[in-house]
Amino acid sequence: MNRNEALNLLKKYVKNEKMIAHCISSEAVLKTVAKHLNQDEEKWALAGLLHDIDVEVTNGNPLTHALEAENILKPLGFDSEIIDAIKMHNEQATGLPRTTVFQHALACCETITGLITATTMVYPDKKVTSVKPSSVVKRMKEKHFAASVSRENILECEKIGIPLPQFAEMAIKAMCTVSEEIGL
Repeated sequence: MNRNEALNLLKKYVKNEKMIAHCISSEAVLKTVAKHLNQDEEKWALAGLLHDIDVEVTNGNPLTHALEAENILKPLGFDSEIIDAIKMHNEQATGLPRTTVFQHALACCETITGLITATTMVYPDKKVTSVKPSSVVKRMKEKHFAASVSRENILECEKIGIPLPQFAEMAIKAMCTVSEEIGL
């Protein structure tokens, strides 16, 4: 499936433009991380793009979100690695530990996009280009951390061998490449 087909599939199930932007951000970040780790960039990008395909179908229910994605993607012939990474990005639904670099990468990549997006909101021009890696790391340490963002998921970057400051820098650069598409 090419990128346009995957984006159309996502838009069939997800109508919220902010959620679509989040998925596009995750796609860009995961592709960058895959390149850094010498992994399959297209496969990882596809998982980033489609990781929240079922978020509206499940009303964001943390106990079912990501599990319904399998029911959507499996009949379409998606690779089991992609489906497993998508399922495992939501630890509340599966209750299972992540076991592969791909699973750890998707969890941290999709989570940091939310933190970077939230960080843009503190800047007057609300542009991802305004965000500094140090700001992301600082927000990770704040007592009143963003409720919808999991510190543990972002710190999975350490499990794939990328220190948090470097990971934040990579993620910001990746999101800058799609900033116009995501409206940031």
